[in-house]
Amino acid sequence: MVQDKERASALSHLEIGAAIEVHRIKGPGLIESIYSKCFLRECELRSIPARRELLVPIEYKGQVFEEPLRLDFLIDDVLILEFKAVEEVLPIHKAQLLSYMKLLNKPLGLLINFHEIMLKDGITRMTL
Repeated sequence: MVQDKERASALSHLEIGAAIEVHRIKGPGLIESIYSKCFLRECELRSIPARRELLVPIEYKGQVFEEPLRLDFLIDDVLILEFKAVEEVLPIHKAQLLSYMKLLNKPLGLLINFHEIMLKDGITRMTL
């Protein structure tokens, strides 16, 4: 788990750079899906492994079932990114990211709100 935390932390810096590049080119005010598609392209250009919307095994009282999880990005199997394009990040947005991190047992997550004028003001880092 320590190794995953270190890898996730190193990747978080790369991903923030990729998100800033998307924000620099596209600016604030667009819808989340546009930023997500641009970000996925940025990851491809930077050779960063990124997956979207996974099937996740969920266990409840002895029963296991798979459920599609609509998280925005899982980066190199250690870092979760959740994108927003909202005027204000609410506690429910942070709870959503934390729930994804718990379900997938990932050590680090970034909540990135593209609605901010300066993207660095819209980045929240969360750890388990």
